[in-house]
Amino acid sequence: MSGRAGAELELAAKVIELVRGLAGRSAEAEVNVRHEELALTRFANSAIHQNVADSTTAVRLRLHVDGRTVGGSSTITDVDGLRALVERTLAATRVSPADRSWPGLAPPAPLRLSAGHPGSGERSGLAFGFDEATARAEPAERAERVRDFVRAADGLETAGYCRTVYVSAAFANSAGQAVEGRTTEAAMDGIARSGGADGVARLAAARLGDLDGAVLGARAAAKALAAREPVELPPGRYEVVLEPDAVSDILQNFAYFGFDGRAHHQQQSFAEPGREQFDPSVTIVDDPLGSRDEPAGDLAFDEEGTPRRPLVLVRDGVTQAVTHDRTSAGQAGTTSTGHGSAVSRSWGPHASHLRLEAAPVQGAAPGTGGAEAIVESARPLVAGMRRGLLISDLWYTRVLDPKTLVITGLTRNGVWLVEDGEVVSAVSNMRFTQSYPQALGPGRVLGIGAETVLLPESWGRARYAAPALHLAEWNLTGNASG
Repeated sequence: MSGRAGAELELAAKVIELVRGLAGRSAEAEVNVRHEELALTRFANSAIHQNVADSTTAVRLRLHVDGRTVGGSSTITDVDGLRALVERTLAATRVSPADRSWPGLAPPAPLRLSAGHPGSGERSGLAFGFDEATARAEPAERAERVRDFVRAADGLETAGYCRTVYVSAAFANSAGQAVEGRTTEAAMDGIARSGGADGVARLAAARLGDLDGAVLGARAAAKALAAREPVELPPGRYEVVLEPDAVSDILQNFAYFGFDGRAHHQQQSFAEPGREQFDPSVTIVDDPLGSRDEPAGDLAFDEEGTPRRPLVLVRDGVTQAVTHDRTSAGQAGTTSTGHGSAVSRSWGPHASHLRLEAAPVQGAAPGTGGAEAIVESARPLVAGMRRGLLISDLWYTRVLDPKTLVITGLTRNGVWLVEDGEVVSAVSNMRFTQSYPQALGPGRVLGIGAETVLLPESWGRARYAAPALHLAEWNLTGNASG
């Protein structure tokens, strides 16, 4: 881990000084400085084949001058590099079109930290969601978890990755807002393969020490073994239990296409705040600060300097809110919810820490057939199913209709037929075409698992806290034959 506490905020302040000197005090400026260290250990054919590490400090400047807005960025952080960034960004404003949607700068405001987090009282949120051991993790520590995963798979072919991320960031603007913070993330994602059948296990955490490769490897292997010799079922509408990995895909699509304030303003979202759009058992929260149950917090401010806070999007089935950056909030006549990002003005402000609240399951005893392959919180839900499918994972999901959020995609990494609470057979992968909000609509949620699993997004730093989910109906539209 390189750098020191406060270094990013000093860089941001230098850029603000340069803007004032070169553009005058009438210019509005905001500066993000982000130092990120990503380390990745990948394995395939049950052996580590790649270990990479990348350390980058990037400075991003957004200038609003004479009604025009331009952004620029640089990884050259000496005085000459920062001056060049300001000069070329300022020059670009002179030839840019007017920006009528400019929302102004975030005003000075204190950060809001999670009361449940042990670092919640520390200055500026600097240590919030931060674990020193993870930030300093060596390749050997990631390799140990890979080794444990491979050994626990007991001879099955394995592949996947273990990664750690350390971020130290700061924000400053010419209106006087100045904040800083640090955060860490660890994640592991692996599969085991047996006779062409795959099983998966994933987990995200704030601390590398919370990842147990042996537990994950054993789970992936059990799923692979249980998924061998699948039968083919006809397409149709099936009662399903979705394990947390599958539920995380629902949350990701809700974040990108459902609760996006820009899409809502353009009437391209299903969300209708104040309306009961979901089953009363459904509560969905975007919680970037983490909680006692899910302590993996993120930076306590967004990329426009707005303090982040937990945001209830759905409570007891009723849609409550959508996410906003400063631009979409201005268009909607409200305030930012702390979801500004480098691309939010173009692509929309997206939640990246959605949690579907868990709910204790009453009454049903766990089934026995194939139980070793079932995520623990899904077992009571499976036991309560008369006839349906247990689905481990979804992938290659694509939006067919953003307004109703009809999604098409495929199952993978394990599907099983359940009869009278018992897993009776593996099932070959199937295609589905399903409206995600409709699947969770009033009367359609038959049960929610009693615990959530924190799952990583494979290509970003979003995290989704997902329980298992028992749904009355899922529209399977194709099987292995077509």
